[in-house]
Formats: sequence, structure tokens, C-alpha cells
Amino acid sequence: MKEDLLHYAWRMKKFDWDNLLTSEGHPILIIDFGTMHKNAGPDFLNAKIKIGPTLWAGNVEMHLKSSDWYKHGHDKDKSYDTVVLHVVYEEDVPVFRQNGEKIPCLVLKNRITHPLKVKYQELIHNEKQIPCEGLLDNRRNMIWKMWLERLAVERLENKVRPIKTELENTVKNSEEVFYRCLMKGMGRPINTLPFEHLARSLPFKIINKHRYKLSELEALIFGQAGMLASEFKDEYLQHLKKEYLFLRAKYNLQPIHFSTWKFLRLRPANFPTIRLAQIAALLHRHERLLSQVASINNYSELEKLFHVEVSEYWKTHYIMEKPSVFKEKRLGRKTIQSLMINSIIPFLFQYGYETCNETLGEKAFGFLRQIPPEKNHIIRIWSDLGITPENASESQALLQLKHYYCDRKKCLNCPIGHSIVGKNLQSDTKKSEPMGLK
Repeated sequence: MKEDLLHYAWRMKKFDWDNLLTSEGHPILIIDFGTMHKNAGPDFLNAKIKIGPTLWAGNVEMHLKSSDWYKHGHDKDKSYDTVVLHVVYEEDVPVFRQNGEKIPCLVLKNRITHPLKVKYQELIHNEKQIPCEGLLDNRRNMIWKMWLERLAVERLENKVRPIKTELENTVKNSEEVFYRCLMKGMGRPINTLPFEHLARSLPFKIINKHRYKLSELEALIFGQAGMLASEFKDEYLQHLKKEYLFLRAKYNLQPIHFSTWKFLRLRPANFPTIRLAQIAALLHRHERLLSQVASINNYSELEKLFHVEVSEYWKTHYIMEKPSVFKEKRLGRKTIQSLMINSIIPFLFQYGYETCNETLGEKAFGFLRQIPPEKNHIIRIWSDLGITPENASESQALLQLKHYYCDRKKCLNCPIGHSIVGKNLQSDTKKSEPMGLK
């Protein structure tokens, strides 16, 4: 049993509300159930509940056992003094506000119908990767469509949250934060952290001063990446090292450790050396990359902006001082699409908010719908169930659904799970609501 079942029963009124009484025997009339609250604080806000002769306006908190109130530390949090009703599955101890007043308690153990409990248990104890697989139908109905749109927004909001923090920490230095997002995106999936450390160790203002000369840009980037510490026989690398040592002293730079970079099990085209050469070429080619990205309205044009060629040295190398067959090593289309989904689009979305440009946020989300769906093992799971995304917005939505709902068995917070639990549910709940019930 989880608290989710209590939340669901309360929110959807799936319990027997005939002659409701507190644990002390006082009559309860629910006038307004309140609004579900997902952040810190009580579970339902702004409820209106009549207990005995008194009408209370406040919040509702829910627990499986009333003692969870103390287990979760609510007795030390003043925000929980606003709770007017404690709804529990069973009451094992009385609960008091900080001023010593007892909080009225409603026990639902014998008021939630058996069929609801059974269907809920079937879902949350299902060992399949998608708990409701085999029960899915109408895969392209309106519920699915609206739910996928909401999930796509949720996932984008998750990606935007750290960007918002970065903007706050840099006093809204959008160029710097965009550069950091770009670097992190280039490191996906396994070199994200070293790319992020590199970006923080090498501020964009220094990059911008040297972007006009590609060799200086490569010296800064490869040097800060800890890749120019060796003694080289290659003339070009000797030049980069000499240039870097000068710039390192000039700007008092401290490189990151080479050991943080991961090459194992990566295709040569995805080696961090090649990614660094590509980011250098990108920053060299476009003077005001953020402004260019923000001004483009067509996704195909946006994608073309990232089709850059590496310097001559890296066309014949994947690793320093180990020549290879000539190859231009442009950023691949899938890499660009991943960069868009995970870095560029989330930044544009937040940048539009920061600059009060609603059109930019809408455009960012529109780009997401123009990108082909991602292909990975999670999307294959959904495809095997007959749910195939049509674009990146839908594949992102399905990733969100799997990670934040299916894996966590949050079935009752999902409209699909809700429809399955509620379908043909024979309950003993009243078919008509008491007067004033909302």
C-alpha cells in the first residue's frame, strides 16, 4: 500500500463518504476537497471542511499511518499547522499542532472499496517494465494525446530547471550559460561531467577573445581539457602546447585532469578529442552563436548551423599523434538532434522566459516536434507495445512516462493508469455527491 492510493481516493472521491466521522466521532462534511499539491507542504491545499458545527478552511495531509506525521517531521514544520484534517489509512497515534491542539483525523481503511484496492495492487506489484502493458487500449485516443503533450512539457521543465539555476548564479549571463549547455550536450552520454568541468574552468569571455583564430581556440580547449601535458613529436601539437602555456599563465587557468575523460567503448567518431575539435570549430565559425540560434525560425536551418568541419589536423586523427584515414568528421545528424533535444531547445525555452519572449519558447517547443523520435531501448519497449512516437516531443514524453511514472509505480498519477483502475470499477461509493461537495 502507498499513499498514492489515498491521494487517488480523495482526489477522485473513490471512497464511501456516507456518515463521515473523525476518529473521535465528530461528523465531517466535505465542502471542497482542495487542490492537490505536489511540492513541499501539505498534500491538498485550500480545502473547506465542516467538522461538527465548525467550518474549517485550510489544508489536508495524508499518510498511511498517522505516526508518519512525526516520522516525516511535520511536527517541526509550521506550514503543517494549517492542516485542518489528517486523512490516514489507519490511525496508530494522535497528532497535534505545535500549539498542542489535536488535528482531526479521518480513517479511510474501511472506506476504500475492495475492488479499487485489488486493481491498485495488481498494478503496483506488476513486475513488467510497463505495469499496465497488456491492459493498454485506444493507444491513440485523446487521453493519450493530451497526456503525451503534458509529459513532454514535464520533461522539458526538468531540463530547464538547472539552466534556470545557472542563469541565477551567473546573474543572467546568457552567453556563458548557453556555452555551458552546449559543452554539456557535446559530452553526452558518458562525457557530460568532464565537458561541464571544462566549461566552468574556461569561461566564455576568454573563449570569445580567441575565437577568431582556430589554433588559439584549440590550444585553450585541449589545454584546459588536460590533453596537452605530454611531450609531443607532432609539430601542430607542439604549437598548441606552446600557445596554451602562454594563455594559461595569462589567464591563470587550471586545467582539468585528463583521467576524467572516457574513451572506452566509444566509437572513434564519438571520442572526446573529436567532440572538442568540433566544439572549437563551431565556436570559431559563429561569432554570436546564441543570437543566431535564437533568430532562426526553421529547424532545418538551425540544424545546418551546426554542420561544421574540424581543423585539418583532426581530419586525419582521432587521437593525438596517431594518424588515421582522412575524414572530415562533421557533427552527425543524430548528434545534432541529441544536442538540440537535451541542450539547445531547453535553453531556448528558458531564454524566452527570461527575456519575456513567449514566441521563442513556443518556437523551441515547435522545434522539438520537427525532430525525428529518438531510438533507444526504452522507446523500443513502447514500440513493442504498439506505441510508436511520431517525433522527438513524443519520444521525450515516453521517456518521462517510463522514468517518472512506470518505474516509480505512480500509476494513479497517470491518466492511463487512472482509466485502467477506474474502468468498470464496481464500488460502494455514493453515485450522487452531498450538497456542496466539490
